[in-house]
Amino acid sequence: MRNTAKFTTAVLAAGALTLGLTACGSDKDSASDTSGPLVVAASPTPHAEILDYVKDNLAKDAGLDLEVKEFTDYVTPNTATEDGSVGANYFQTQPYLDEFNKKNGTHIVSVVDVHLEPLGLYSHKVKKADDLKSGATVAVPNDTVNEGRALQLLAANGIITLKDGAGTAATPSDITENPKKLEFKELEAAQTPRSLDDVDAAVVNGNYAIEADLKPAQDALVLESAKGNPNSNLLAVKEGHEDDPRVKKLAKLLNSPEVKKFIEDTYAGAVLPSF
Repeated sequence: MRNTAKFTTAVLAAGALTLGLTACGSDKDSASDTSGPLVVAASPTPHAEILDYVKDNLAKDAGLDLEVKEFTDYVTPNTATEDGSVGANYFQTQPYLDEFNKKNGTHIVSVVDVHLEPLGLYSHKVKKADDLKSGATVAVPNDTVNEGRALQLLAANGIITLKDGAGTAATPSDITENPKKLEFKELEAAQTPRSLDDVDAAVVNGNYAIEADLKPAQDALVLESAKGNPNSNLLAVKEGHEDDPRVKKLAKLLNSPEVKKFIEDTYAGAVLPSF
């Protein structure tokens, strides 16, 4: 049985709001007490599932006391890591982390890459991307990095054209050619799969696709390639905690052959090991 703490939206909001109060607070927090369990904030799928596999099968033999806390947004895990409420997090990519630190003045750093979740375009209304009608509405994540990543996916498949240099920060204003005159609906990443009955198509992050019972390898109209992809999901900590022995143990376990096999056997191509 999983022993994982789950958080409601209200608690998540409260956690984010307390960053300014707790950043300079007590030294007796999860991050600084290396004698206690390592508390890791994670998205439910697949991150917490992978951590639960480590906790149930590998951690004890490695001498690691691991506690997993699930969060359903892309903000609170970083603010909780910054203020010491948790000792590490596992939910994000390097481009997202870089943008988050820049915007929020946080000091979160990568420890090790673990896996890739291919971003995909999904639809309940058409079977192929070419079947999208003129003026169709496409939902995309509204955070800077994932929106840019979504638009890059569409551009890589010839659905739109982006101006040179748009990169991971691309927005709809960077579109130079839009032959189908697509309309873009910007939503919180977690909401994109839930929008599929209301829009013509949606670009969905891999973890949210899995939670919505979408099978990326089968259901996506177009799917990110793993080759040369910079968007691996990573284990991260607040700067200065990289040498925490608990973090080092977890990093080693997350890059172990056992975890690689677990990912490959469990997710059947929807999640790919990055090591």
